[in-house]
Amino acid sequence: MIIDFSTLPALQVYQSMTQTIIPRPIAWVLTDNGIDGAAKENAFNLAPFSYFTAVSSDPALVMLSVGKKSDGELKDTRRNIIERKHCVIHIAHDSQGEALNASAATLAHGDSEIEKIGIALETVEGWSLPRVKDCPVAMYCTLYDIQEIGPNKQGLLFCEVKALYVDDKAVTYDSKQRMKFDAQVISPLSRLGASDYASFGEVFSLARPN
Repeated sequence: MIIDFSTLPALQVYQSMTQTIIPRPIAWVLTDNGIDGAAKENAFNLAPFSYFTAVSSDPALVMLSVGKKSDGELKDTRRNIIERKHCVIHIAHDSQGEALNASAATLAHGDSEIEKIGIALETVEGWSLPRVKDCPVAMYCTLYDIQEIGPNKQGLLFCEVKALYVDDKAVTYDSKQRMKFDAQVISPLSRLGASDYASFGEVFSLARPN
């Protein structure tokens, strides 16, 4: 079957892409709502995005593709990153699927998912944003660049990773004392199409050819 995207509305194009570009890593993004005097649980926004990928290592860049709300307003994550220039991008453990999915709900700005779901946060010395306490990976990022594409002005946010948290239990060293991260311990949740997610499967190694 050949599916001609030029004959499909945007929603069907989206559905076709998200059900075939699989599995996709999920960026669980914490940002600052920028509300003066807000209680800690309302001060931060937390939302998942699976249009997310690594871009380069020098500089260390990742990319988030973030659209708009149904009313045309910017999503809180996009708005917060543009206004305050920083975020924390988490890789959720596959046991955190329920909480991650719940954080995808559309809320009014400043009405925090963290309070509603009961997400525990942990502050980090030297960084103004906390991280989700139970996530095995967290990337402390600043905004590097933003581009808008397409008729709906989809936002491509390029974020520079300034520091990386990895759970100590996932860190090992090889015979040359090079750091290695144990994917089985990280056990990342991944996104499929529609309402489907995937947990981590078998790990196998293949030597790269010369």
